Amino acid sequence: MSSDKNIEASLSGAPASPPKAADKILDVARDLFYREGIRAIGVDEIVRRAGVTKPSLYRSFPSKDELAASYLRRYDLEFWQRFDEAVDAHPGDPRAQIRAFLTRIGKRTQQPDYRGCGMTNAAVEYPERGHPARVVSEDNKQELRRRLRALAAAMGAADADTLGDGLLLLIEGAYISGQLFGLGGPARSVALNADLLIEASLKK
Repeated sequence: MSSDKNIEASLSGAPASPPKAADKILDVARDLFYREGIRAIGVDEIVRRAGVTKPSLYRSFPSKDELAASYLRRYDLEFWQRFDEAVDAHPGDPRAQIRAFLTRIGKRTQQPDYRGCGMTNAAVEYPERGHPARVVSEDNKQELRRRLRALAAAMGAADADTLGDGLLLLIEGAYISGQLFGLGGPARSVALNADLLIEASLKK
């Protein structure tokens, strides 16, 4: 799909083609879906704000479900870009990599427009297995779990799977509490709490 190609081009630094109807639609959908929720936003609102026609939406996205999945695929690309940036900033130091990634999460939870993790929100909105949005969300979370367990093993944790899962629970808790408490809430300390968990897990 042309919109996905433009997403990849923008993240890689390659020149992207001028915005097309599909890109406008996806930009608007991303903003609205994240702020208001996927189910709360109809296609009429999206096409109105994007300044396109409804037929142009359905030419690029066969259904609203597929538009939601495309939004989440873009979210997924951005998520892993942030994760990889944290990892690349601390080569060979998995503990510092985790700390850097979670420090960024903690800071984002303190922003006034913070609405948690789009993947987590979508999974809550779509509990039915097999829904396109749910599939993208589940794949993202499974990969995050895998990577956290791998980092825990690289740290030398005796029970790397349990430590990795504990870090995942902290992250998901930060996503939710960031929405509940906002500025000054417990999510701002997610990196510190993760470091305490890591320290306890690495003790002989």
